[in-house]
Amino acid sequence: MKKVKILSLIFATALFAASCSDDDNANTDDDQGNANLESQLYASNNSNGDVTRYDTSEDGTVSTNRLVTLSLNSEGIYYDAITDQVTQASRTSLQLNSYADASITDDGIALTIAASSSADLVSPRDLAVSGNVYVVSDNEDVDGDDTTADGRFFVYTKSGDTFTLRNTVTVNFKVWGIEFVGNDLFAVVDTTSDLAVFTNFASSNTTDATVQASKRITIEGIARTHGLAFDGGTMVLTDIGDASVDTDGGFHVISDFQSKFDSVDNGETLAVAGNQVRVSGALTLLGNPVAAEFDSDTNTVFIAERANGGGRVLSYTNINTGGNVGPDFNATLSGASSLFLSK
Repeated sequence: MKKVKILSLIFATALFAASCSDDDNANTDDDQGNANLESQLYASNNSNGDVTRYDTSEDGTVSTNRLVTLSLNSEGIYYDAITDQVTQASRTSLQLNSYADASITDDGIALTIAASSSADLVSPRDLAVSGNVYVVSDNEDVDGDDTTADGRFFVYTKSGDTFTLRNTVTVNFKVWGIEFVGNDLFAVVDTTSDLAVFTNFASSNTTDATVQASKRITIEGIARTHGLAFDGGTMVLTDIGDASVDTDGGFHVISDFQSKFDSVDNGETLAVAGNQVRVSGALTLLGNPVAAEFDSDTNTVFIAERANGGGRVLSYTNINTGGNVGPDFNATLSGASSLFLSK
């Protein structure tokens, strides 16, 4: 998901402390009794569909707030700071739902619905937003033949509090994580170690159609990629390894990503040596890292870990040399599926 810059190092350190504390709702108020928030991390999950919001105050104190939604199972999440609305792709109602007052709703309170799309989705997995265009990746088998790989992107536009399904785009690979980088939509090729891009996606794909990716390459060293995040020229790709194993996950960090991606011909491989850093091993607590966020200002990677421990939200800052790096924070979140970072 596209993100807004945050003071991630402060957040990571504080959230680790908070996860070890009995006071999950500690916060810092100013003289008027208002919270001095530095950052917010929003998370979706497959276990109850609610939004979990981690608030970091000015002094580094973190509070954890569970915000009740209409969904029982959600993947994909986006926060709009201008409208203060958080949007999820619901796997329960098979629609996009936007909720009002996302940054200020208290723990345990039901969010107020602000907008919903029609129930068009079949198996939504991720959500990427560019302007008023909301794209949902959906991994339901399109042609009904499980021997052929295919997937679909549902393209919505949002005007005020109205979602409109503009068109659907079918592709010849299984889909999961998606991320806008400028006008280009990057998509992981599920069940493989490949990464695809669709240049000028929103403006080039305005009607229902089956299209080919503009380019597709293999990322050496990844067994099965799922999540991706981009910020400040760096791309992060997660590796879930064997989906049935909860200890073999990892992630790759690719700095100067665009020039490295451009230098690889369509269908060829981006080598690890000289191009990528891999984080993996027992200390990482990674098994099935299904989604990622990245803050280039503090070189911090955030991960939604689906399998290890039943689900976690993790962050890592000591990633420059890769290897078996432990997380800076480790917060339990059953069925963690998606993240969005906001400052």
